[in-house]
Amino acid sequence: HDPASIGWTAELLEHDFFPLTMGHNIADCKQCHLTENYADASPECASCHLDNYSATTNPNHTNAGFSNNCAECHTTGGWTPSSFDHNTVYPLIGAHDAVANNCVLCHADGYSNTPNTCVGCHLDDYTATTNPNHADANFPKDCAQCHDEKAWIPADFNHNSIYPLTGAHAAIANDCARCHANGYANTPNTCVGCHLDDYNSTSQPNHANAQFPKDCAQCHDNTRWVPANWDHDGMYFPIYSGKHKEAWNSCTDCHTSASNYAVFSCIDCHQHSNQVEVTNQHQNVKNFVYASADCFSCHPRGTN
Repeated sequence: HDPASIGWTAELLEHDFFPLTMGHNIADCKQCHLTENYADASPECASCHLDNYSATTNPNHTNAGFSNNCAECHTTGGWTPSSFDHNTVYPLIGAHDAVANNCVLCHADGYSNTPNTCVGCHLDDYTATTNPNHADANFPKDCAQCHDEKAWIPADFNHNSIYPLTGAHAAIANDCARCHANGYANTPNTCVGCHLDDYNSTSQPNHANAQFPKDCAQCHDNTRWVPANWDHDGMYFPIYSGKHKEAWNSCTDCHTSASNYAVFSCIDCHQHSNQVEVTNQHQNVKNFVYASADCFSCHPRGTN
């Protein structure tokens, strides 16, 4: 019915279910209520503003996959200025805060599917870095492992996660080239990987000729080379325990070749110079041979 035809006057309806504030405070109900059934009107933004959403090009809301809930970025006071809470997607802190109003720096190709990983924006920085060369060194592309969002330098790499720099190694912690002269990828983490020259040049005793193990940690700690602490009893032959404890004065008592510790003598110490006598004592020993190496093969712990 037409209220005016029967003399009714317009009254103010309490529009509590959808407050008509600012831009929504319009006099013509038909702008939102397109049919005679006012209950059909939707309170969703897109029900009235889908054309505005679709027509917006800066930024393009449709291509960017923006929500069509206008209230997430806009107020009823007008379309601009808008306010997007970037923290809900990717907090802009540190150096990122400086580009907060220059969206195109990160969203040059639109707003949908913008990567939120470091390398998604900083691959060029990663690839161009030469000191050290990140790509050749096969560094991880998660910048946050070494950098914070304030600046690229100083960087802070937790070396303990790969190889703890303790003892003498701590002194070269800031001289990366000492260990990484050929790059950072595939740097060995074994002693001999860095100390083969030390091993080969050691003459007292001659490690190479003696066929000492190349695991430096078996005899040395990471503080310094000397004093060394080699477990002779556990690894080879008991000379600090058992029958041979205090039965020798120096290494040369058994190791008769100064250049080759793999050569040793049992016969000289035990005065078994009479080969006939020793042979007779071993008549019941199959394949007996009068030689120190054979003595050791049968008596590896120095017992009868």
